[in-house]
Amino acid sequence: MLQASAIIAVAAYLLGSVPTGYLLIRIFRHEDIRSVGSGNIGATNVLRSAGKTLGLATFLLDVLKGSSAVWLGGFLGSLLMPAEPLRNAQALAALFAVLGHVFTVWLRFKGGKGVATGFGVFLVASPWAALAAISVFIVVLALSRYVSLASILGSASFPLFAWLLTSGDRPPFFIAVQIFVALLIIVKHHQNIRRLLNGSESRLGAKKTA
Repeated sequence: MLQASAIIAVAAYLLGSVPTGYLLIRIFRHEDIRSVGSGNIGATNVLRSAGKTLGLATFLLDVLKGSSAVWLGGFLGSLLMPAEPLRNAQALAALFAVLGHVFTVWLRFKGGKGVATGFGVFLVASPWAALAAISVFIVVLALSRYVSLASILGSASFPLFAWLLTSGDRPPFFIAVQIFVALLIIVKHHQNIRRLLNGSESRLGAKKTA
C-alpha cells in the first residue's frame, strides 16, 4: 500500500507541477510571467499581463491538470490498492496535484495559488461541491471584482459544500484533504488579504497588480 500511495503521489505531483501559465507566456509572449505584474504564474496574472485568451487558457489547463491527476490517482488506486476506498486514492492525488502547482519543482518550488488546480481536482472528487464553490467565486467576483476575495470565499465554502453535497462514503482522509487544500489556498492569498484589509487590493480590470 505504501508503494502504491507513493506512485499516486508522485504522478499527481508531477502533473500538478506543470507550470502552464509560465509555459504559455514563454511560448507566446517570450517573457517570464514571474517578472510581469504580480509575478504569479496563475491565470489572474496571465490575464492581466497577457490578455483574456492566454488567461483563459491558463485557467482551463490548470483545471485540466488537476482533474487529470485525480482521475489518474483513482485509476491507479483501483489497480494497486483495490481494498482501499477509491476516494482515499483520489484525495491523495488531489493533495499532491495542488501541492505540485503551488510548489512546482520546475520553478524552484515557487508556483501559483492553487485556485484553478484546486477546482480541477475536486471537480472529479466532489463535482457538485466544486460547482457550488465556483458559483460562490463567480457571484463574489461579479459583485466585488476582487479575484482574491472570490478565490478566498470560494475556497472557504468548499469543505461545507463537500460535506453537504457529497454522497456515499466519506473517509476521514478525504475530508481532511478537502479542508487542507481550502486552507492552503487561503494562506497563499495572505498578501491579498492584507491588501483587502487596508484597501489597496486591485479589482479585476484595473492595471494595478494583484
